Amino acid sequence: MRSFLKKYLMQFEIQNLKTIIISLIIGRNKVETRKDINFLAEEYLDNTEFIEDALKATSLEEIQLLMKKTPYRIPIREGLLYLKEKKEVFVLEAFLDQLYYKQLQSQTQNLTKKEKIMISLFVRYKTEIYNLNVIYRGIRNNIERSLLRQFLVHNYLFLDEGRIEYLLNLTNPDDFVLTIVAFLKEAKDAKPLFLQHKINQDQIIRSIEEFYITYYFKKFKIEIGDIPYYTISKILEVLIKKEKEIRFEILPNIIRIIHKKFKVLEKL
Repeated sequence: MRSFLKKYLMQFEIQNLKTIIISLIIGRNKVETRKDINFLAEEYLDNTEFIEDALKATSLEEIQLLMKKTPYRIPIREGLLYLKEKKEVFVLEAFLDQLYYKQLQSQTQNLTKKEKIMISLFVRYKTEIYNLNVIYRGIRNNIERSLLRQFLVHNYLFLDEGRIEYLLNLTNPDDFVLTIVAFLKEAKDAKPLFLQHKINQDQIIRSIEEFYITYYFKKFKIEIGDIPYYTISKILEVLIKKEKEIRFEILPNIIRIIHKKFKVLEKL
């Protein structure tokens, strides 16, 4: 469980690295960049020195050298190559996110029986949301499907590989919304709860994720007397709620500012 939680915290380190790299690209002030770094996650990961070194980097080449002996080496290398060619950060972000979900998936093999039951479902729902988000962003930004396919993680909950492939081949965001809604209505486990859930088509991924979270908590209504289940349940509940706050309220503001500056630079 401790090992799994460490991998879980990688998402915040990845966000730190994205912030540092994009800040370097746009020439952002290091003082401003430091304010947006989650140092608490680095403390828990015992990686404060690593992120401090990354903050000191003055070029993308220095960042790549720092990543040489880390799991981030290949995603950052490939992402920066694409950035130089296409002036687009999507690939960099997608490869880093994919690494995170693959790491989470690999950790589910090392859990005890009770941990595995709850945590594997947690990882499956999060990975499925990740896949849907990648596809939706790819459709909206007209990313090559062969490239988009490389970012997906083969770990599913309500949607199997065939349905994911079908979504991947869509070209219109509205068709994506209609299709994913139809798929979730067909899913045996999801249907009763999904029919009660209101989908906000303007924020489709967030709306679907809220459904998945509701499903997850309803799936595990744990008896307080079952201490191991209850403990795991409470840990995951805190993680889900805190992550939701960070992802839906705090990070969007940071990302919006950074990406806005990046787009301005891109036009110059």
